[in-house]
Amino acid sequence: MRVLVTGAAGFIGSHLCERLLDDGCEVVGLDCFSDYYDRARKEANLAVSRDFHSFLLLEADLADAELAPVLDGVDGVFHLAAQPGVRGSWGSGFGSYLRNNLEATQRLLEALRPRPIPFVFASSSSVYGEATALPVGEGDPCQPVSPYGVTKLAAEHLAFLYAREHGLPVVALRYFTVYGPRQRPDMAFTRFLAAALKAGPIQILGDGSQSRDFTFVADAVDATVRALRAPEQAAYNVGGGTVATVNEVVGLIEQLAGRAVTIERVERGRGDVNHTWADTTRVREQVGWCPAVSLRDGLEAQLRWLEAALGAVTVQA
Repeated sequence: MRVLVTGAAGFIGSHLCERLLDDGCEVVGLDCFSDYYDRARKEANLAVSRDFHSFLLLEADLADAELAPVLDGVDGVFHLAAQPGVRGSWGSGFGSYLRNNLEATQRLLEALRPRPIPFVFASSSSVYGEATALPVGEGDPCQPVSPYGVTKLAAEHLAFLYAREHGLPVVALRYFTVYGPRQRPDMAFTRFLAAALKAGPIQILGDGSQSRDFTFVADAVDATVRALRAPEQAAYNVGGGTVATVNEVVGLIEQLAGRAVTIERVERGRGDVNHTWADTTRVREQVGWCPAVSLRDGLEAQLRWLEAALGAVTVQA
């Protein structure tokens, strides 16, 4: 099987490429290497995939590239390319979200019209906004509280519109706070763990009582691979089943790092919700997926990866 992975050099995308290659797939990885964070980190993400003869990397921007040749011979598409981040989506930054999350997705869907092959779209729990009841299910209201969430929900609607009008097999995966090795440098766990390794302060937004449903990257990837064979066109929650507050996470990091950390509390940003928690009944029953990695084990894996990436001294766990 030959598959296309967009956003191949990113956090989840690079892990997905490795899993597909290990499964015996031919993988076409596409990435535009945006300047959202350092290119060298993205290049490092691809180190394992580049060792496979069955991996082809294309550097291209979905918003303006010629896509027909990219899709030639492809049997399935995993669309993970996007402009990430909630806080950066406000104000003048919105243009890049519109271009990279909506226009790019529409161009890819349009290119797929003559070849209706399975299309797995990486959406986000941000589509729900501040849920009125938890855990939140796929049938609950979607009321994003950030422009980022609005673009992810709009892209979902676009994908299902093409499914209805053109017979494109579509699945949308609403990831809940994915973490693990290679997590983006702006994300909380990377910042927290790096601060713990360097004995620096950890910045927490607000009082730290906000909670998240944390999903280890290998579990998210497993759900993504399985979704290509999903029995129906639908949105699926992908949540790790471990709900913890930010304060609880910091306490766990202190245990794993073997040292206390200094906490600096700063004002919470616009678009940050108080709590997330995924009802994963649908993905468990229809796709046969369930998470396997605990928050403690996943955090330790990310800590060890970051320790090696930073060239830090060994930290007693």
